[in-house]
Formats: sequence, C-alpha cells, structure tokens
Amino acid sequence: MTILKTIAVAFAMFSRIPMPVFPWEKDTLRYLLCAFPLVGAVIGLVCWGWTVLCGWLAAPALLRAAGLCGLPVLLTGGIHLDGFCDTWDALSSHAGPERKQEILKDPHVGAFAVIHLCLYFTVTLALWSALPVYPPVVVLLTFCLSRSLSGLAVAVFPLARDTGLAHTFSSAADKKTVAAVLTVLSAALVAAMGLAGKGMAGWLSAAAALLVFLSYRFMALRSLGGLSGDLAGWFLQTAELWMLAALELAALLGGALS
Repeated sequence: MTILKTIAVAFAMFSRIPMPVFPWEKDTLRYLLCAFPLVGAVIGLVCWGWTVLCGWLAAPALLRAAGLCGLPVLLTGGIHLDGFCDTWDALSSHAGPERKQEILKDPHVGAFAVIHLCLYFTVTLALWSALPVYPPVVVLLTFCLSRSLSGLAVAVFPLARDTGLAHTFSSAADKKTVAAVLTVLSAALVAAMGLAGKGMAGWLSAAAALLVFLSYRFMALRSLGGLSGDLAGWFLQTAELWMLAALELAALLGGALS
C-alpha cells in the first residue's frame, strides 16, 4: 500500500493526472524520487498515442509536432518549465550566487525567462517537425531518463538552501537507497535507449542527457551555490531538449530511427 501511495503522491506532485489524495508522510516521501520516472513513462505513452492518432488521420507533420510540444506541458502543468524560466532569469543576471538565489525566489517573470521560453518552444517545434521518423521506444525512455537523472541529482547533489521542494524531497529520502536505485535505473535506461534505437540514435540521445547531467552539477555549484527545485526543472527541460536534438542529429548523419 505504501508503494501505491508513493506513486500516487509522485503523480500528484509532478503531473496533472488525477490521483487519490494522500498526506505527505515520512514513509510516502522516503522513496518518492524512485517513482518520478514513472511519470515520464506515462508522458511518453501519451505522446506515442498522439503520433499513432496523427498517423491514422494523416495529420501534417507540423500538427504532430505541436502536439508533441504541448502534451508534456499539459500533463505536467508546466511545473518544470516554471523552474526552467526562473533559472534562466537568475543565470542571465550574471550576479553572485546569493543574488541569483533571490531571483529564483522572485515570483515575477523576467525578460530573459520569456526569451528562453520562446526559444525553447521554437527549437522543440522545429526539431519535432524535422524528425523524419518518430522512434517511440527511444522517445518514451527519454522522458524516463530525464526524470531518473533529475531524481538522482536531488538525492546526491549539494543543495543551495534548506527550504523548498528540493530540500523537502532530499531530506525525507532514504538517500543511499534512492541513489542506488536511480543509478541502476539510469544505467538501464541508457542501455535500453542504445539498443532500441537504430544506428547511433539511442546512444547519442542518452549521451546528450549524461553530458547535460555532468554540466548541471558544475553549473549548480559554481553559479547558484547548489541545487534547488527550480534548477531541477531547468535540468529536466534542458536534458529533454538536447536528447531530442541528438535524435535529429542522428537522422541528419544518416542513422535510421526505429
């Protein structure tokens, strides 16, 4: 029962999918981060279903791409994009870590957040439109890998402050178990992506996520003094964008997608 409660709380927190309401208890939060990739699996399945529907209707590539841009946002309620925007406002200030943390906590949206959000959707729409073949298994796994690595970071990266959702989830987690589970899961997802994609497509996409993950830790410590919930959202969106770009690169280099 605790496992089901944990999964339900994860979906209630990180998605807009209706779930039974359970209190945030210690046992429920202990392994919450391990359930985070399941949210990605559902998003991947919905996107897969959208592409199948578009195929049945012979929908234009642009319409298919618009759905693939919008569905993850609708299913998550934009929670990760909010952190993406706040983080870009902070990073673009070129201020010190303390001032950047103040900007992260500011509820107002700055110009740099709007600029990067527009760029994000423009590039994402272009990449989905240009992708010649939709690789369903690889794309589904990218949504899982981004969340597995995000949860791993919350469990093991130093935190910038002792407040906020990242601190809540990190302090409540059984860190050793969560880190071990998500490390193994991330490795399994990387291998599965590599094996599922034709040519180098899956491997390139997984490598892109790992490169973003490594730069994520460096940037969090150097620029912001540690991890925060907003920065976790920035990582997830950025990793998914670069994984998609890697799929398109594989296609341009002649790698066939499954």
